[in-house]
Amino acid sequence: MVRKKTAIVSVTNDLFTDNRVDKICHFLEQQGYNVTLVGRQKKDSVALKPRSYKTVRMRLLAEKGPLFYASFSFRLFLFLLFKRADLLVSNDLDTLLANYSASKFKSNCRLVYDSHEYFTEVPELINRPSVQKFWEGIEHWIFPKLSTIYTVNVSIAELYSKKYSKKVSVVRNIAPKWNSEISATKKELGIPEDTFLVILQGAGINIDRGAEEVVEAMKLLQNVTLLIVGDGDVIPELKKRVIDYDLQKSVVFFGKRPYNEMMLFTHFADIGLTLDKPTNLNYRYSLPNKVFDYMHANTPLICTQLVEVERIVLKYNIGVVLPELSPENVAETISELQKNPALLSEFKENCTLAALSENWEMECKILEEIYPKVD
Repeated sequence: MVRKKTAIVSVTNDLFTDNRVDKICHFLEQQGYNVTLVGRQKKDSVALKPRSYKTVRMRLLAEKGPLFYASFSFRLFLFLLFKRADLLVSNDLDTLLANYSASKFKSNCRLVYDSHEYFTEVPELINRPSVQKFWEGIEHWIFPKLSTIYTVNVSIAELYSKKYSKKVSVVRNIAPKWNSEISATKKELGIPEDTFLVILQGAGINIDRGAEEVVEAMKLLQNVTLLIVGDGDVIPELKKRVIDYDLQKSVVFFGKRPYNEMMLFTHFADIGLTLDKPTNLNYRYSLPNKVFDYMHANTPLICTQLVEVERIVLKYNIGVVLPELSPENVAETISELQKNPALLSEFKENCTLAALSENWEMECKILEEIYPKVD
C-alpha cells in the first residue's frame, strides 16, 4: 500500500480563529495530503472542536517576548525534524526559521512560505529597531533561498518581489461563499434589538486599527450600538474607555467567537468597520479578511484609505471610504448611513453581487497551481 503524502502546516497562534490557515488545511486535504496543523497552547486558549485534520498545540513557558519566540522556534524545529513530511507550510516569518532549518534535514520535502503580512513592518516591530533588525536578518537570509512563496495581496507581493527579485504569488484571504442560513436570533446571540448596529470584528483588534476612534465616536451617536466581536491587544483599553465614557449600553464586547458564529453577528449588523491606519507599511498595504466577511454577510463597509481596501470598496460600491480617520468623521458617516436606508440597501445588493466573484473558491484556483494534487 502506497503511503499517503503528509503536510505539516505551522503557525504561532493557538489555532482557534485563524481562518486562512484552516482553509489552507482543508484545501491540502482535498489535494490528497494527510494534514497536521501545529500551533501553541495559551493559558486562555479555548478548546478546539474536532477537525478533519490533526491539530497539535504546544505548551510553552512564555507566551510573549523573546523567550516565547526562541522556545517556540526550537520546539517547532524539533517537532518538524522528527516527523515525516512531504510538505512543510510555514505561515509568516515567525515560523520560517524552524521550517527552513528542518527542511534541510529532510529529503524530498517541499517548503512553501505563506506570508500573511509584511511582517518586518508590523507596528509591534517598527518602534523596536533591534527586534526589527533580528527579524529582517532572518528574512534576508532565508527568503532568497525559497522557491515557492505567496502572500495576501498584490501590494505586498510587489514589495517582496522588488526587495528580493523573487516571484511571489497572491492568494487573498477571502471568505468562502457563506451559507447564510440563520441559526440564531439576535436575542439568542445577546445582540441588542431595535437599534442601529455597527460591528468591529476579527482576531486582531489591535493598536492603530481604529478601535479607539470608534469608541470615541459612540459618544456622538444616538440609537447606535457598537458590537466588538473578537480580541486583540487594545481590548482592555477599550473596555476602560467604555466605562469612563459611560457607554456600557451602547458598546458591547462579545470576545472571540468561532467563524460561523462571528458571521451571524456580522450578518445582523447594519455597518461593518475596517479602519486600519497607514502608520506602517504592513497596515498601509493590508487587505483584512473582515472586508470580505462583511461583503459575504451583505454588510456595507466604512473603511479607511488603504490601497487594497479602498480598491475593493470602490470597485464594487459596497460602502464609504473615510477621507480621514477621526471620531467625528466616523460618527458623521455612521449617522448619514443611519438616515439613508436606500443607500444602505444599494450597498447590500452590491455586496451580494461582489461575493459571486470575490470568494475563497475562486482563490483555490491559484492554490491548485501551488499545491497540485498528489497520489
